[in-house]
Amino acid sequence: MIKDLLNKTKTSISFEVFPPKKEDEFQDVFSKLDALAVLKPDFISCTYGAGGSKSEKTMEIASYIQNKLNIDTIAHMTCVGFKKQDLEKNCHLLEKEKIPYVLALRGDRPLTMTEEQFQSREFFYASDMVHYLKKNTSLQIAGACYPEKHYEADSIESDLEHLKEKIDAGVCFLISQMFFCNDTFYRFLERTIKMGITVPICAGIMPITSAKQLGTSVKLSGASLPKAFTDMVARYGDHPEDMRKAGIAYAAEQIYGLKKHGVDGIHIYTMNRPKAMAELLKQL
Repeated sequence: MIKDLLNKTKTSISFEVFPPKKEDEFQDVFSKLDALAVLKPDFISCTYGAGGSKSEKTMEIASYIQNKLNIDTIAHMTCVGFKKQDLEKNCHLLEKEKIPYVLALRGDRPLTMTEEQFQSREFFYASDMVHYLKKNTSLQIAGACYPEKHYEADSIESDLEHLKEKIDAGVCFLISQMFFCNDTFYRFLERTIKMGITVPICAGIMPITSAKQLGTSVKLSGASLPKAFTDMVARYGDHPEDMRKAGIAYAAEQIYGLKKHGVDGIHIYTMNRPKAMAELLKQL
């Protein structure tokens, strides 16, 4: 079980993958999963579209990881567009596919959701879904955390209070949003200890292999960019191959430091790129 793995002294290494947006790219994802499995991650999570837009694809990928590759998997689940019957349906599918873990997320508001629908939704926060899952299912529940504060939170203190509420509701371990300065994560860990948060926490790491990612994934994460990182992008951003190598090396240095620090786990946002992951792990 994942939660038992995270409670051991060894730092776990895990991956995140996502369902491709285009239908003609979907079948190719399975060969990428096969290549990622060769790297022997401790577990793999699969993301979920806003409002459940990729729920069937998430389920198919998660089932393949769990039942074909025999690697523990976590199915992401967002609740912003859910009604209780939608959640029950998805939980039934998870149980049918023998997927024991879910990452409970509020998720982003779908573009098609009206203001009235958004304000009258049945699950306002991830903690609402955690309460429901804990009461009505046998699923093991993971949660997300933000080392630098959720962008909607009023303060770091209030963000930690909400995080503690989520854990008290039934979350058994956490996976963090990406960050690019390890000291930021260490300060976050110190704050969680003071809040009485004792569940295992996986550090989220994304190798930035192209300058384009700065305008997509990084911007959406709200992660701050330290000088060492921005210097790297300034030096290599206009040279794709050099940028790819530098981004992998930067992530490898982060992971090396985190392992030396003795963190519970490291969760790598793979962007479905097994070749880059192989290079990254080889550097470690």
